Amino acid sequence: MTGVAVRPRAQQPRAAILGKLPPIRRDDGSPIRVLLVDDERALTNLVKMALHHEGWTVETAHDGHEAVTRFASMKPDLVVLDIMLPGLDGLQILERLRAAESYTPVLFLTARDTVQDRVVGLTSGGDDYMTKPFSLEELVARLRGLIRRTAETTPSSDERLRVGDLTLDAASRDVTRAGERIELTTTEFDLLRFLMRNPRRAIGREEILKQVWNYTFDGRTSIVDLYISYLRKKVDAGRTPMIHTVRGVGYQLKPSQ
Repeated sequence: MTGVAVRPRAQQPRAAILGKLPPIRRDDGSPIRVLLVDDERALTNLVKMALHHEGWTVETAHDGHEAVTRFASMKPDLVVLDIMLPGLDGLQILERLRAAESYTPVLFLTARDTVQDRVVGLTSGGDDYMTKPFSLEELVARLRGLIRRTAETTPSSDERLRVGDLTLDAASRDVTRAGERIELTTTEFDLLRFLMRNPRRAIGREEILKQVWNYTFDGRTSIVDLYISYLRKKVDAGRTPMIHTVRGVGYQLKPSQ
């Protein structure tokens, strides 16, 4: 891998790009901790500067084994992870992280940009996926969204939802259908929770973007379609469908009976 595949908006200074929103901190007031894993040192330096502007603490790792070691010692709130790395690749790293704990969001930031690459990354437990070249503004916005959604689904929440034979427990993050457990990524969990809070209602893609991602992605609602497809494979696979497309509007979740 060569070169720095970053696309900040040249017409605006970095402070204008990244300083629009109020700062986010941990519950105890300390800075958000980010582990940034990429073997391109010029890229990690640039992204690290942008995240420092947010007031976050950033540690970097440049190969797979270093990433696993730093994760264990740092206990980050977020992980930004490349796939193509020396030693362990990003998918192998994610497998180890998910085996060790459940809640740390992982955003893949990689040059692998085919649909199949995205499917593999997200269905293996990644919470979001961005390809290089990328916008620093969008990267920060997506990370902020992951922090917000994770805070809303921490074990302190006692929310329990049921739609037909589908149940969701926010405290344990358990999702079951007809008693069978369904494993979801953080983003899939948040999307399903929003749908279950609004059963039988036809919900537009723009509303889903705003409520689940808290970001418009410049109106690119295709990200909603992508995650709905992943959710259907887990919630509806081999069963009577509960997630329905409403032509000209968006999506609807309703009991199967």
